[in-house]
Amino acid sequence: MLVLSRQRDEAIVIGDNIVVTVIDIRGDKVRFGIEAPTEVSVHRREVYEATQRESPRALSKEYQQLRQYLERGDFCQASLLYRDNPTIRGLISTEDGSRLEKGLGRKLK
Repeated sequence: MLVLSRQRDEAIVIGDNIVVTVIDIRGDKVRFGIEAPTEVSVHRREVYEATQRESPRALSKEYQQLRQYLERGDFCQASLLYRDNPTIRGLISTEDGSRLEKGLGRKLK
């Protein structure tokens, strides 16, 4: 684990596109601002762990990718992901399946 010290208004950079800035320090609480691309999930650990326990679908990278394709209207990529990944077929919701079918203009197999 890398351990860094930062003061208020100072930041660290992770990779090329994530910036974590110390916004405020009050006693034993530190507030961070996190700038990250929309495709990067950012959660407090306790929320992440609870979500992981409660909904494997929500954390499936393939499912998240499928949702992004559907939101962008990229039905071709979504259908390829659906076709090539049996895990997706077990995870896809009725609503997402309907959106994909409507976008493709045909029923899913």
